[in-house]
Amino acid sequence: MSRVIVVTSGKGGVGKSSLVSNLGSELAKNNKVVLIDADLGLKNLDCILGLENRVVFDIEDVIENRADLMQALVSDKKRENLFVLPACRNLDVTKVDLKYMEKIVIELQKQFDYIIIDCPAGIERGFLNAINTANEAIVVVSMDISSIRDADKVIGILNQRGINDVKLVINKYNPEKQNQNSLTIDDVNDVLNIPLLGIVYFDENISLLANNGEVIIDQDKELVAKCYKNIAKRLQGEDVPICKYKKKSLFAKLFS
Repeated sequence: MSRVIVVTSGKGGVGKSSLVSNLGSELAKNNKVVLIDADLGLKNLDCILGLENRVVFDIEDVIENRADLMQALVSDKKRENLFVLPACRNLDVTKVDLKYMEKIVIELQKQFDYIIIDCPAGIERGFLNAINTANEAIVVVSMDISSIRDADKVIGILNQRGINDVKLVINKYNPEKQNQNSLTIDDVNDVLNIPLLGIVYFDENISLLANNGEVIIDQDKELVAKCYKNIAKRLQGEDVPICKYKKKSLFAKLFS
């Protein structure tokens, strides 16, 4: 049975799409994976993976019956088991029936081991569309109080919708900027009270690589690459420790 996982957050800018693209790329080494870009107004995933020029049809074409679902899937350049269903920039999400995602997911479950849905931020109609058929969720937060508060609301809605397998990823965590007044990992765990799937440390290379259509998991020596890989392992049931942060020396920073 394929796993349908929605990746969500309470606020934007916490790095959901980076997590989806890197996690999906890692899982695709041994599984058949499809990523659904449900953030219909922004259209991020195909760009992050460098696939925008391969897009012929998108999710709107599928919804409006202008294209078959399998026609709209875009294959990754590097991983034969990874596919993306692109979003579109001009679809009015308020006019989309909640059942459209259910039909799409049911069809994809026949062919894929993992279906990972990149959910729009917030708790509006697009969020409800994206979580409609998921049976698992990953909530992504950054280390600020507004992100934590909004994530708590999202977790409540997920539970109300019958999604109780909810895990946490703390993203863009920079231990070098922590002080005595900063939130701690324990603070976040105390507020949200869901299993911690992983911590991804802040690394500006994630954005730089995404601008070139690359994912950081291909950079084997990078700590953040290991963070993503370990998240994929935990998601598949392996017991691996949280990666420990290693502060770069001044020399390393100058020549990295």
